[in-house]
Amino acid sequence: MMRNLKANVIGHGEVTLNEGDTLLDLSKKVNKDNYKRYLGARINNEIYNLSKNAEDGMEILFLDIKDVDGYRIYTKTISAVFIMASKQICPDSDVVIEHFLGPGLYAELTNDCSIGYSMLEQIERKMWEIINEDYEIIREEHDKLDAIEIFRGCGYEDKVRLFNSIDKDKISIYKIGDHIDSFHGYLAPSTGFINMFKLRYYYPGVIILFPNIKNNFDMENFKEEKKLARVFKESNSWLSILDLEYIGSLNEKTNRNEIGEVIRVSEALHEKKISQIADKICEDRDINIILIAGPSSSGKTTFAQRLAVQLKVNGKRPISISIDDYFVNRNETPLDEAGMPDFEALEAIDIKLLNDDLIKLLEGREVELPKFNFMTGQRERSGKNIRLDKDHPIIIEGIHGLNPRLTGSIPEKNKYKIYISALTQLNIDSHNRIATTDTRLIRRMVRDVKFRGNGPLRTFEMWEGVRKGEEKNIFPYQEEADIMFDSALVYELAVLKKYIVPLLKEIDSSSIYYSEAKKLIKFLDYFRDIEVEEIIPQNSILREFIGGTYFKI
Repeated sequence: MMRNLKANVIGHGEVTLNEGDTLLDLSKKVNKDNYKRYLGARINNEIYNLSKNAEDGMEILFLDIKDVDGYRIYTKTISAVFIMASKQICPDSDVVIEHFLGPGLYAELTNDCSIGYSMLEQIERKMWEIINEDYEIIREEHDKLDAIEIFRGCGYEDKVRLFNSIDKDKISIYKIGDHIDSFHGYLAPSTGFINMFKLRYYYPGVIILFPNIKNNFDMENFKEEKKLARVFKESNSWLSILDLEYIGSLNEKTNRNEIGEVIRVSEALHEKKISQIADKICEDRDINIILIAGPSSSGKTTFAQRLAVQLKVNGKRPISISIDDYFVNRNETPLDEAGMPDFEALEAIDIKLLNDDLIKLLEGREVELPKFNFMTGQRERSGKNIRLDKDHPIIIEGIHGLNPRLTGSIPEKNKYKIYISALTQLNIDSHNRIATTDTRLIRRMVRDVKFRGNGPLRTFEMWEGVRKGEEKNIFPYQEEADIMFDSALVYELAVLKKYIVPLLKEIDSSSIYYSEAKKLIKFLDYFRDIEVEEIIPQNSILREFIGGTYFKI
């Protein structure tokens, strides 16, 4: 006899359902005609797709696109629909989901098949056909060897290489009609859950736009990021030449004890890029001030010191000025929306004093630099007097470095602005990208554990505020940069993994960060560990996070 179950649905209260009902059945019951708005569910701080059976006593929160996990499900589902449509239009090519570019996903086709405007229109029409057909999306577990043969039959050699290179007994495969694929994470129950998207022409590929926080849930709110796109293109070309586009190829090199060469080449590329930036600065005699900005855990500190070394090679004697020493006195610090001191606001800096000092230095006058006392919250005299000439460029590193207001009194010709971030990564496979935000979060977790006495839970707690500050103070100005430096290292996650996975596993379902911890663990499981840390040079940006650097951090 079938028994009735009860579940508590947040926003709806206690609901009765039948034994054997899925979360999708429950969503249809409580959300009525609006059920396709909800893409997954959070239960005991864990994320589930809606095919899961409901159980008695569950407390369930259904997730829409405005929830970070619902957003991830929407992103993967729209990717699946785009891939399916593209393969029907151009069956001899595969799709590569490259990276986010602004608020949209940039994608290309393989085999030199460019997406022209007429093809874009065909793909978009086909996507709407697939969505309107409302194909069920079926998730199946397969033994590893069976799954690999399925992928081989589909021509997914990147997936074959990935799963051949790691220890995994079972692999999830998604079926949408006669289309087969695999995704890191969950998809929606059917293609009909995708109801908003548009394709933007971005030759030779396309940008897939959909409502998200990056465009304030308005698909018309799109701003082209030409400099960022150029960095991604350069990185993709470099990774392709080295056969390091996907995790499977990195794992193969680790398994064959060839990872030392990968590390040496990756670090040499960083050194070459930093040297080229120094050369550009020295070629222009008007440049006196070097501004460096980037989001958290980009490696700004190490980069600034490595740049100083390269400038010295060119005969310069750079001087560093800390923006922190120009903080206003603590009682003058602006407040945020919650009434708390906002130390990341531009107004937390004495912009007038900074500009006055820079002007004096540019004019050859002597300046006594201030010193901020973080114990008293007061700016003090430092007793450090400096005077500059043409061989003394000033290096200023801080989150507001690219904001024109920070150095508004200084002529543009005297400034060189550098944006640094871990911008690119090799991807899981051609259909599954790695979020660069995850790379920075993992870097920060490792650094916080090793040098700041903070475990992953504390880093999670701070991360949302850090991200809000980046969205407000850093990302809007990244295209102001004269040059962008990509601080990502293709091998780094395989090194960072062993530091953080054991600590992430200590986070249990009682924590609101449990689902995030599980996501990072599952993602890092794709990497084979790199143990040979002694060959990572002491000036590597990675050393800023794992230790062993000879720079002052």
